[in-house]
Amino acid sequence: MSLNVAPAGQLSADQVTSVLRSATLAPSTHNTQPWLFSSGPAGIELHADADRTLPVADPDRRELLLSCGAALFNLRTAIHATGVQPVTTLLPRRSDPDLLAVVRPRAAATVDRRLAVLAKAIPRRHTNRTPFTAKPVPADAIGSLRHAAEVEHAWMPQLDADQLAGLKELVRESHRVQMNDPAFLAEWQRWTGRGRDHRDGVPFAAGGETAADDAWVLRDFGDGTRAPGATPTVVVIGTFADQPIDRLRAGQAMQRVLLTATADGIDASFISQPVEVPAIRARLRDLLGGGLWPQIVLRLGYGTPVAWTPRRALEDVLFDPPPLSA
Repeated sequence: MSLNVAPAGQLSADQVTSVLRSATLAPSTHNTQPWLFSSGPAGIELHADADRTLPVADPDRRELLLSCGAALFNLRTAIHATGVQPVTTLLPRRSDPDLLAVVRPRAAATVDRRLAVLAKAIPRRHTNRTPFTAKPVPADAIGSLRHAAEVEHAWMPQLDADQLAGLKELVRESHRVQMNDPAFLAEWQRWTGRGRDHRDGVPFAAGGETAADDAWVLRDFGDGTRAPGATPTVVVIGTFADQPIDRLRAGQAMQRVLLTATADGIDASFISQPVEVPAIRARLRDLLGGGLWPQIVLRLGYGTPVAWTPRRALEDVLFDPPPLSA
């Protein structure tokens, strides 16, 4: 099927196609890929795909906004790498909550070397669900990741030993809550453990069935897979408010952190349960001191190579919405 991609601002149709492909390589909950795009003279629009919500795991669309924010950061970064400045407006139309952002590639710009490095990391970034080694993540690398989050208006505390112990209990509790919910299990089973013939969801080869086993909870903290006394590196990306715009910004911060980690050879995976169960998320907020709303919990380290996770065809995420004024 041939693509009907319109030029946008300073970008040709071929350039728009390229940057949209980069955008679709963002991570998403259960690899639902809940985004849609449109291009035209006014720019590139990012919309939420309402048909790809997770009503049980994500009833308020918080994780959908994080996923779409990650796609937006990829889009911005890929545009910048072409030598064009992306002017981005978040949530531009109150009457349309599914219109999440419009990116206007308006003027030539000098390519920032740091963003060029992140653009090259986009196709190499993969969620790594394998056990991590005992090799610690260097403190200066954590500092770089923390700075990456702050550039995108989020914050990234690293959990200390006491907080890790508290988090482990929260993970166990939230895991039990989800595994005892038939609706959650049905939704989870719909999206995970898939074969390679699917372009979405989490394939079995990428660890798509691990959440069904209590060992997943232990493994994600490194129990039994690390040298004695090794401490896992777990960070939280949080925001001071918890409105849709904060979640969209947190998704951009998450992706900047993940690409910075990828460029530095660091693997990452998500610890999702404690932010998906509202009561447990509130307790996680207390564990962090009560100031930040936890949006994402990440495990960082060094794992073994993982299988590629499929992506929807570009023609499946393109559509023609009502025109947005330039």
